[in-house]
Amino acid sequence: MKRSLALAVVLASGFVLNASAQVPSAPLTSGAPAPAKPAGPTKIAVIAFQVAVAQTNEGQRNFADLERKYDPKRQQLKTLSDEVDNLTKQLQAQANTLSDAERASRGKTIDDKKKQLQRDAEDDQNDFNGEMQELYNTLASKVGDVMIAYAEERGYTLVLDIAQQQSPVLYATDSTNITKAVIDAYNVKSGVPAPPAQTGSEAPSSNLPSAPAPKRPATSAPKTPAAH
Repeated sequence: MKRSLALAVVLASGFVLNASAQVPSAPLTSGAPAPAKPAGPTKIAVIAFQVAVAQTNEGQRNFADLERKYDPKRQQLKTLSDEVDNLTKQLQAQANTLSDAERASRGKTIDDKKKQLQRDAEDDQNDFNGEMQELYNTLASKVGDVMIAYAEERGYTLVLDIAQQQSPVLYATDSTNITKAVIDAYNVKSGVPAPPAQTGSEAPSSNLPSAPAPKRPATSAPKTPAAH
């Protein structure tokens, strides 16, 4: 049974770093206020923040641990689902040979198991989503701190999140995308080693986001046909 993970982005889509606040004011002359110092050039970066959180070593480890925690329950649900399918097929195959009472009895058993399956699946999904949200929020806060420190150290005045569905970013060059740099910086700070490579059935079923292409070309507007 595949599980769909909903990883909500908890930080704002744009992070403004007020570098000008760190510049000391010019001394006053003859009692007159000092002229405003021209603002420095705007330096903008983009990041797929949700991707950065999920693809840190700590994120991959924690998400995989959560999947393993819920795997026994997932197997129980699959067993119950298979049982319902088998009972349904048996009833359909033997319907003509069963008495009305027997058909009704078997039908009720199937309905009861279907209801149990639905209840258990909903409870399991709600519990999983709650733990996933808490795990993500905690990690996102820490990754956000590293991202801000990284941006400040390199003089970025604005960081835009290209992982947002309503992202205003239509184009960004490779050099402005700091997603991998922030992931690497967080991995160094956290000290969590990279998870071992997993293949096939060993890999967790969680749909962790992958990094989008750093270049986001704008969609060209339709050309107005020339007048004839």
